[in-house]
Amino acid sequence: MDDYESLRQQVLDYACKLAQEGFLKGTGGNISIRVPGKNILAITPSNQDYLTMAADDICVYDFEHQPILGALKPSIEMSLHITVYQARPDVGCVMHTHQEFASAVALINKSIPALFDEQVRFLGRSVEVVPYAPSGTGMLARQVRKTVKNNHNAYLLKNHGTLCLGPTPERSYHNVLLLEKVATAYLLALCTNEKISKIPVVIREIAFAKLRSEQKKLAEKE
Repeated sequence: MDDYESLRQQVLDYACKLAQEGFLKGTGGNISIRVPGKNILAITPSNQDYLTMAADDICVYDFEHQPILGALKPSIEMSLHITVYQARPDVGCVMHTHQEFASAVALINKSIPALFDEQVRFLGRSVEVVPYAPSGTGMLARQVRKTVKNNHNAYLLKNHGTLCLGPTPERSYHNVLLLEKVATAYLLALCTNEKISKIPVVIREIAFAKLRSEQKKLAEKE
């Protein structure tokens, strides 16, 4: 029970951080943290203001959608979160945001190529677009499952928002911030109508291999 309380507090803390950054607007977006070694997650509730929530409002459910703690209804995207954890054992935290610049790239249906060293080092070889499906549906969860198997840590949800992953909440939060930086630079570069420079393929693959190795080690420690 103490482990659950700690995770609920972490979920609340990071939800507040994201809201203060402007990445969670009103009641939109959601985050979850997986209980290490178990098919259980702590997730933000549905239709609640993040800046007025308490840790007791955070929902704890198992992967069969059975409630463990919390009186509120969980996020409508809980199936999406569970799908990610099932497809990616290395992931310990999922953050779904509506951050402005990355969400804008999702509207033009463009994957973000490898632009910066740190992008490849933490997010992956590119930031892919997950095909559109209505929010909170099994269709969206299935589209996400297919896409996250490429082992990247950031995705654009077409006409919706973003999805950032990591082995820890700290790393997922870092990836949210990094994605917004990368998306902003990409949009500005597109406005020039000039050719956009990309990281060389060899460097990209070396950096991505390091990311995968490090992430597996971090996941094993959790």
